[in-house]
Amino acid sequence: MENRSSILIVDDEVLVRELIADYLIDEGYQVLQAANGEDALKTLREQEVDLVILDFMMPGMDGLEVCSKLRNFSSALVIMLTAKSEDEDKLSGYESGADDYVTKPFSPKVLSRKIGVLLQRFRDAKRGGQDEDPPYFVIDEAAWELRIGGEPVPLSSKEFDLINYLAKHPNQVLTRDNLLDAIWGFDYYGDVRAVDTSIKRLRRKLGAEAGRIVTVRGNGYKYQP
Repeated sequence: MENRSSILIVDDEVLVRELIADYLIDEGYQVLQAANGEDALKTLREQEVDLVILDFMMPGMDGLEVCSKLRNFSSALVIMLTAKSEDEDKLSGYESGADDYVTKPFSPKVLSRKIGVLLQRFRDAKRGGQDEDPPYFVIDEAAWELRIGGEPVPLSSKEFDLINYLAKHPNQVLTRDNLLDAIWGFDYYGDVRAVDTSIKRLRRKLGAEAGRIVTVRGNGYKYQP
C-alpha cells in the first residue's frame, strides 16, 4: 500500500541521503532531497512536505538554523539527524522546533519506525483537535437551547421552535401557513403575520447568522445552512 506522506531528507552527505531515501521509497513514502539548508528551505516553500529529516551539522546553514527558519512558515514535522548525542545538543534541537532526534550511526529501520510513529501521532492529534472543536452553530433540542460560538442565544419557546423546525428542513421553502401550523398549531386563529414578526425577532437575535433564514418572496422562508 502506497504511503502518500512526503519526506524531505536534508544532509550534505550524498551516501547518507541515498541510504535513507532508498529505504523510505521501499516503504512507500514520497521522498525529496536537499544537500544544504538553502535548498531545503526553497523546497519547503515550493512543495508540501509532511516531515523533514534534517542533519544537525552542515556547512553554511546548520540544522538548527534551518529548523528555526522553517518554523516561520511550515508545520512539517522535523527529525534531527546528528552525530552529536549530548543532552545540550538535543535540547538545542528541540528548542529550534525539532520533534524528535536520531543519533548517528542509525538503523534505517528504526528511523522509519520513528517517522511512522510521528506521522500517526500528528494525524491522531489533528483528528482529535477537530473532534474537540464544537460546532459554531448548535441547535440543542435536549437542552432546548441555541448556541452560537459556544454562547447561548436567549430565545422564546416559539423562536426556538421556529429555528429548530426550519433547520430540520434545510433548503426547503416553507410557507407562512406551513410554519403557522407547525409552530403555533392547527387550532391557532391568529394572523400569519405572527410568523413574519417572529422571524424578524429571530433574525435580530441571530446577528451575523441571520442569513441562515432566507425570505422567498411570495412563498415564505427557507433555512440555508
